[in-house]
Amino acid sequence: MEMTSQQTLPVSQDKAWDALNDTAILQAAIPGCESITLTEPNHYDVVVMAAIGPVKAKFKGKLKLDEIDAPNAYTIYFEGQGGAAGHGKGSARVSLQGVGPYETLLSYTANASVGGKIAQIGSRLIDMAAQKMAGEFFGKFTEALVEKYGPAPVEAAVPAVAEVPDAASGGLISRLVAWFKRLLGS
Repeated sequence: MEMTSQQTLPVSQDKAWDALNDTAILQAAIPGCESITLTEPNHYDVVVMAAIGPVKAKFKGKLKLDEIDAPNAYTIYFEGQGGAAGHGKGSARVSLQGVGPYETLLSYTANASVGGKIAQIGSRLIDMAAQKMAGEFFGKFTEALVEKYGPAPVEAAVPAVAEVPDAASGGLISRLVAWFKRLLGS
């Protein structure tokens, strides 16, 4: 299975990098994650309760961060055992690109293989479950970023209007047309 996608994050690249290396934020964002424990630099033990189609299991696994190019990219190598449910392993290349002071583009390509009962479910259900988990992760991850760093400031694209015209005066349309002409310089 291969998955490639991009996600826009509402923080600077440095903040996005810090969050991607914060086990508390990751544990809260990963669906079904019960624990992430640092075992040595860039190595983690992980416990995740996952449901893939009709198969539900607690997966105990290991993560390793490698090919680290802070704050731009790293590769995550993972493997996990779910008892009778099966096992999985793979990698994901995660890259960050600053788009602005309050926006970062996260790109990733993940490759994984599974065995056991999970493999018998079929690739279509596995792909759907993986996409659902990725969607849930990025939703929770973005919420955690906003909670930790606050929402990105809204830049004023339109100058503030001191007075709102009264629709009953009949001048609303002409004032809007005049405002657009001033805005566009014509």
